[in-house]
Amino acid sequence: MNILILGNQAKAMGNFWSVLIRRMSACGHEVLCLTPPGDVEAEARLLALGVRLRHYPLDRKGLNPLHDVRTLAALIRLFRSERPDMLFAYTIKPVIYGCLAARLTSVPHVYATITGLGYAFEADTLLKKGVNLLSRFLYGLALARAEGIFFQNEDDVRVFRQAGILKPDARTLLARGTGVDTRRFQPVPFPELVQAASASSGPVFLLVARLLEAKGLEEYAAAAHMLKTTYPQARFQLLGPREHGLGSVSPERLRQWQEEGSLEYLGETQDVRPHIAAAHVLVLPSWREGTPTAIMEGMSMGRPAVVTDVPGCREVVRHGENGFLVPLRNAEALARAMERFILKPEIIVRMGAAGRERACREFDAETVAAGIMHAMRIA
Repeated sequence: MNILILGNQAKAMGNFWSVLIRRMSACGHEVLCLTPPGDVEAEARLLALGVRLRHYPLDRKGLNPLHDVRTLAALIRLFRSERPDMLFAYTIKPVIYGCLAARLTSVPHVYATITGLGYAFEADTLLKKGVNLLSRFLYGLALARAEGIFFQNEDDVRVFRQAGILKPDARTLLARGTGVDTRRFQPVPFPELVQAASASSGPVFLLVARLLEAKGLEEYAAAAHMLKTTYPQARFQLLGPREHGLGSVSPERLRQWQEEGSLEYLGETQDVRPHIAAAHVLVLPSWREGTPTAIMEGMSMGRPAVVTDVPGCREVVRHGENGFLVPLRNAEALARAMERFILKPEIIVRMGAAGRERACREFDAETVAAGIMHAMRIA
């Protein structure tokens, strides 16, 4: 079977879907990866998996309808020339325009993965409400004839049904995100904790995410600022690529956090493992997730986590077992949860071990990939 995998970044496709791609190839399927151009290193890693690679134009964050029409037209041409037997699309624009193009070119089997609701479902301003309405309409058109739609948590299924996006007979499927490669993300020893005169101090907290408001970066910066005054040896790090456009954190805001001395911005990386290894606790005060890959990677490496009690996050962190859940958009509660690791560093090791055990049991990428392929009837 000729399978076309459609995504919005070569880097993300290689990082998150490589296990699934390898399994597809191992089963004898021919895999074509379709991504926007511009990341030669990431493309090389995809090609090393034994797949073919082609490009298409995509403005990931933009709202210009002319750019999106160009994307749809390009996908239609590509689908007609490649004639895939199956489309597997993920993230918002690839799902919408990929599924529409597949419908217009009669691709026999179409599967979509909803990796999160994203900016379009926040709807807390007039502009976002307009984007929300348009997204619902386009999603409904695109998914109307999909053979299966993967969701990463039941809450997102409920939102799509309540929004009228899904037809009553839509085949919805659940997958644990992309899972985590537990063989690649092996447990590593914790860095030595610095001891302060008054109390245990010095844990390194790490937030791994794209620089978006919806990842809870304002709350993280505020919580770090609160704790720094009492525990100056504690460190609060931020790792992830800068974003542009609506919902992104501005360079000026990021610079302000750094100048205040609360946050250390580490930039972006092709390999998060050294940064996770140098940290004690992962943090993600996100407003909503599909399934947070960075937290699963941290769990697999034996790191506890502090996350918001929201869809996606609460699926991977059990309060008091492998981390703590905190209320949404509450910097004070976030600070209190992180402070528990500062005051009682002995729980870091215990919760980290529990996270590793759970990652292997429930989120292993091989198991997740096998489940996805079984659901698509190509195993």
